[in-house]
Amino acid sequence: MRLYIKYMISLRCKMLVKEELERLEIPFGFIDQGVVELLEEISLNQRSQLKKNLLRFGLKCHEDKKSILIEKIKNTILEMIQYADGSPKMNYSEYISEKLNYDYTYLANIFSEVKGITIQQYIILNKIERVKEFLLHDELNLTEISYRLHYSSVAHLSGQFKKVTGLSPSFYKEQKQKREETKVMMEAI
Repeated sequence: MRLYIKYMISLRCKMLVKEELERLEIPFGFIDQGVVELLEEISLNQRSQLKKNLLRFGLKCHEDKKSILIEKIKNTILEMIQYADGSPKMNYSEYISEKLNYDYTYLANIFSEVKGITIQQYIILNKIERVKEFLLHDELNLTEISYRLHYSSVAHLSGQFKKVTGLSPSFYKEQKQKREETKVMMEAI
């Protein structure tokens, strides 16, 4: 039996879920991004207590099939973006469809209906968040970022970044450096 948990995307969240499962003596197999494999059926009381305990940490158990499918789509997209390495891959629609074993049109329609945005818009928003992470941590230059995240060019990345954030990537990075300089000055005072 699988249990689907909303917002469980970090290692810290997985550890919290693991601790709660152990505390409630619920046997489990694996814990992955957004999903826990339970080794046996759990009682309504255990389910209720787990839901209550996880909610304290901002985690929520999914109940209906649409929510579960949406969460699977979101987790697949986050996984695609988080672990993108720049090597040639199939396009996003093929990847999502193949990974979840559903027709992409069906997935896209459900996603749009529930979330109010398209899968493509969701992908763009999450890619821009990943670009921000790279810029803030000075891990890669724009050329490397555009390659890693499968942009056709630096200009394409920059255009999308500006459209979403209202700032160019270089201005965004400058603002980060100014904030750091201000912070250092304030600490010196």
